[in-house]
Amino acid sequence: MTLRIDLHVHSLFSADGVSRPEDLIAAARAAGLNGFAITDHNTCDAVDYMISHGLMRADGQPVDGMLVIPGIEVTTADGHLLCLGCVLPSSLKGMPSAEVCRLAQEAGGLAVAPHPYDLFRAGIRESVLDALPLDGLEVFNAATTLKRHNRKAYDYAQKRGLPMTAGSDAHHAGAVGVACTIVETDDFSVRGVLEALRRGTELEQQYLSTRQTIRKTWNNWFRLRRKKRAAHPDG
Repeated sequence: MTLRIDLHVHSLFSADGVSRPEDLIAAARAAGLNGFAITDHNTCDAVDYMISHGLMRADGQPVDGMLVIPGIEVTTADGHLLCLGCVLPSSLKGMPSAEVCRLAQEAGGLAVAPHPYDLFRAGIRESVLDALPLDGLEVFNAATTLKRHNRKAYDYAQKRGLPMTAGSDAHHAGAVGVACTIVETDDFSVRGVLEALRRGTELEQQYLSTRQTIRKTWNNWFRLRRKKRAAHPDG
């Protein structure tokens, strides 16, 4: 069975995301995906929401043909780290990346470094990557600042023999599925997809359009401004 999975998606539970989980699922269906990983910044609140609303299952099975993989993008002391297939606490921000890798793996998940060479977006530097017990590397990020960052990630993954992933890094529903990871498995479940990722992948690589990039930037500005107003209502 061939599955198309976007392994890097944010909801409004991220500080810079804007879309409801329901809208992400609708967008994933429209894009022809079989599933996606919900990887909000430093929180798994979207996972709790989706399970409680019947949008995903705690046992890792799909709902109405759509598989939502639990995950989180942790802002470690060394840069961003995707933890896929597990639920972790929101208190990990600022922790060393090696420790976050260990916690993700102990929880049954995978540790994947996203946009590792994009220092504009808190990529983990190569000197740190070398020592990390990674399960994979995001070698194509549709929202990367410069295309050469993706090329360098691909070269590094090849050098280390790491499984490769691709993701949209969507912060709004319209970007879901722009890039995705293709796996082969007879087990259409979170466990089955994680095992398939370890074996190897194919990638669908397409960058965000100019319109999608502008929308992402606008959404980030709007959310930050709204948070500032909420913190200083009389300002």
